Amino acid sequence: MAAAALPPVTRQVSGRAAAVPSGPECGQPLAAAVAELPVLDASGRRVPFGALFRERRAVVVFVRHFLCYICKEYVEDLAKIPKSFLQEADVTLIVIGQSSYHHIEPFCKLTGYSHEIYVDPEREIYKRLGMKRGEEIAFSGDPAQQGGTLILGPGNNIHFIHCDRNRLDHKPINAVLQLVGVQPVDFTGRPSVTHV
Repeated sequence: MAAAALPPVTRQVSGRAAAVPSGPECGQPLAAAVAELPVLDASGRRVPFGALFRERRAVVVFVRHFLCYICKEYVEDLAKIPKSFLQEADVTLIVIGQSSYHHIEPFCKLTGYSHEIYVDPEREIYKRLGMKRGEEIAFSGDPAQQGGTLILGPGNNIHFIHCDRNRLDHKPINAVLQLVGVQPVDFTGRPSVTHV
């Protein structure tokens, strides 16, 4: 007899006190001013951020930058999520970087990522969501905004926010997939420190 399917987790549970983000909180709508901010696709076309999740739920992963090794590995693992898993749950997976749109195509080729991807080159969305400036980017001396993971939509509904505290603090992928009712992915094909 098969075990009954468990309902998705609807809140984040942590053993330590969580820092209060300075951006929006779960259960509150995303501010219209943030939803109207543009992101750029691989061809440089401007798309309002809110249009990405207006019609259905989306897992939106903000990465520090495309040259961050930890972010690259995390996106390589996101690339392993079968589109069919997302379609079954009616969920969109989106990565947003803080780079020029010219870097999207090479990054996707490097990581094998084929889901939606955009950039916020001015870092406006990162700032408005309360993602703090972090370590310097080695090649430029410019501090990158820390990344994070959000579950948004449909509409401007915020269901979950995790702001990374440092470059190693990505939310485990299967924990996020569970929150949106997507079946877990087996990442055991290679060792990974980002999903333990």
